[in-house]
Amino acid sequence: MSHVAVIGAGASGALQAVHLVRAGVDEVTLIERARTPARGVAYSTDRPEHLLNVPARRMTFYPDQPDHFTDWWAARGGDAEGYAPRMLYGDYLREQLGEAMECIRIVEGEAVDVRAVEGGELVRLADGEAIAADAVILAPGNLEPAVPGRIATEALGDAWVGDPWFGAFEEGLGDDDTIVIIGTGLTAVDTALTLDARGFKGRILALSRRGLNPRAHEPREPMVAPQEALPTTCIELLRRIRRRSTEVSWRSAVHELRSVTQGLWRDASLVERRRFLRHLRPWWDVHRHRIAPAVGATIDRMQADGRLTFAAGKIVEIAPEGEGARLTWRPRGSDTIETLHAARVVNCTGPEMDIVRAGEPLLDALLAAGRIRPDSCHIGLDVDRDLRALDAEGQASDTLFAIGPITRGTFWESVAVPDIRAQAERLARRIAG
Repeated sequence: MSHVAVIGAGASGALQAVHLVRAGVDEVTLIERARTPARGVAYSTDRPEHLLNVPARRMTFYPDQPDHFTDWWAARGGDAEGYAPRMLYGDYLREQLGEAMECIRIVEGEAVDVRAVEGGELVRLADGEAIAADAVILAPGNLEPAVPGRIATEALGDAWVGDPWFGAFEEGLGDDDTIVIIGTGLTAVDTALTLDARGFKGRILALSRRGLNPRAHEPREPMVAPQEALPTTCIELLRRIRRRSTEVSWRSAVHELRSVTQGLWRDASLVERRRFLRHLRPWWDVHRHRIAPAVGATIDRMQADGRLTFAAGKIVEIAPEGEGARLTWRPRGSDTIETLHAARVVNCTGPEMDIVRAGEPLLDALLAAGRIRPDSCHIGLDVDRDLRALDAEGQASDTLFAIGPITRGTFWESVAVPDIRAQAERLARRIAG
């Protein structure tokens, strides 16, 4: 294939475009509708307190050059075991994309449809432009955040922050104000860090159903593969982690599964996958997707100072009140209803995973045409092990592919740069070959 179009120019799209060029594809068109190419949501931040969640030694752009990023960062004062600012890693991604620009064309616009035509695919943009390609790769990254049910967001006006990555939500706050964060995961941590760095002295309540927040890395955590065959059911795996936690620490017990997680997910039955998502995923997320030690120290300090509280509970109502909002919620395990006034309510529930509910024009068009389908757990787009998109009948396409977080239904581990990098290199070799 001589011409490949990649839809989405965040980290996933940039990785894919560069690896296509390295594999020998003659021409790559990279289509991006909103953000600076190569940065996406994670690396477009301009806040120095937002750090990578993975040490530098694992963040190279190229699998065959494991020290590529550590050497790049060392020239700027970093070290292999450190956690670089995400905005700096965005600079690194931009540089790698720039070095391959001789074979890459960047198009600013929104892809709204992809149609199969004789000899390949035709991408249609919102402005009417059509781009013909031999193959198309969907690389949308994480989809926009889901809106929690039963919240009339329009009525809340400026008190509602639907996406903390757009706009300066921390401006205009006073030291007596309270901020409510819906969600307690990685986005909530980033939001709390920004409020702290901008000097906010008020109260922050981060609320989710279970109130679990990400744990921190230790300074050095080597990854060791398990030495014995692993069980295939959620209950038995949970028992193993608990047993190993008493023997080698919980971090090491989780690390032992890191290299085999995709295989465990692949071999699990649909019943076990759904059981994991329903009951165990929140605990897995906070122990597996950990935060940098420095970030963990800041979050601990904010909690000790009484400025940040992670709470488990259920929202009863969020209604307008003055220039802010009134939150009514029920703590988990209690019948008591609590109420507080918030100057801002920030949506940090994380990205929408169900492509049917995402409201993305391109995905909606492909779904309506039967060219793609959601995976069986509705946590992404269904692809086979070669990253080929499966249509409504389960048939794999040889010209329509997908990579990155949207493939989690097939691979589960498909969000971190090391996993996306492996996908991009493998798919590039397949297409070029």
